Amino acid sequence: MPNNNNTDNKINTAEMGFLAHLIELRDRMLRMSMAIGIAFIVLFPFAQELYQWLAQPVLAQGQGMIATGPIAPVFIPYKVALLTAFLLVLPYIFYQLWSFVAPGLYKHEKRLIIPLLSSSVALFYLGIAFAYYLLLPMVFKVVQAMTPEGIMAMPDISSYLDFVMMIFIAFGFGFEMPIATILLITTGMTTAEKLGQKRPYVIVGAFVVGMLLTPPDIISQIMLAIPMWLLFEIGLFASRFFTKEIKSAREEKDKLEHEESQPNTDSSTPVASTTTTASASTMWEDDQYLYEEDDDLDDEYVPMTDEEMDAELDRIEREEAEEEAENEAADNKKPE
Repeated sequence: MPNNNNTDNKINTAEMGFLAHLIELRDRMLRMSMAIGIAFIVLFPFAQELYQWLAQPVLAQGQGMIATGPIAPVFIPYKVALLTAFLLVLPYIFYQLWSFVAPGLYKHEKRLIIPLLSSSVALFYLGIAFAYYLLLPMVFKVVQAMTPEGIMAMPDISSYLDFVMMIFIAFGFGFEMPIATILLITTGMTTAEKLGQKRPYVIVGAFVVGMLLTPPDIISQIMLAIPMWLLFEIGLFASRFFTKEIKSAREEKDKLEHEESQPNTDSSTPVASTTTTASASTMWEDDQYLYEEDDDLDDEYVPMTDEEMDAELDRIEREEAEEEAENEAADNKKPE
């Protein structure tokens, strides 16, 4: 009976912990929704002006716009206001997500996440600004120039909004290339040297992503692929500083753990202290080998070279052959 009670208590504690996380996540999502709602209420009176600003790349070319839906002229501007409200409160949304996951992170991870989050928000805004001020005017100039004679290019306001939102999302996430590069390197999935060697594949991948995320025109594809490649180079350069920061934080953490694991030395028991220190430096041992811990070794894994691997395989085969020979000799010595 006591064992069953202890098991039930552990299960209830785990369920309460999971439930507490769900409640906290719900509260933070409510805060994010309220922030978007408040921003939308503030922007609600300016919905028409916001759509005029969004349609400026088309209107600046002397093109008009049409509305095919019965309530599209009323509904679409307020949809723009809602999307604008979401973009304005994006830093607050990232802050709420950060506050939710922060208790489960180490100290050096917290120091890394804060600049990465702020940089990701800034890069997302930079991608949207690049698309609005550079890409869209160029696209509609080309559309105006390539429109057949006798055809009036007048986009529908709903289609135009969908097109612009797709461009904004593509360039916003495309400009996150430095963040993705830094995360790949700092998490140990790859190194800056290996990524640098795979630069041609990254360039080809940037053009493939530009083809998938942008409309089927060569201008927007090129204008997304080239900045992604340049941002990859920036992320490759900036990852060196983040790697140094993480390495120093890990060394400090390992040093503190090593100091805490060391026993307190006492002059009255020198033999016990020496024995404890020797056992602390020993990691494990078997019948043939004694493996000891070396404090000077780096935490990073260093792979064996081909020559070292061949030598190790030869040694293993030689030991197995000697063991088989000893077993056969012992079998032969047994009386029939």
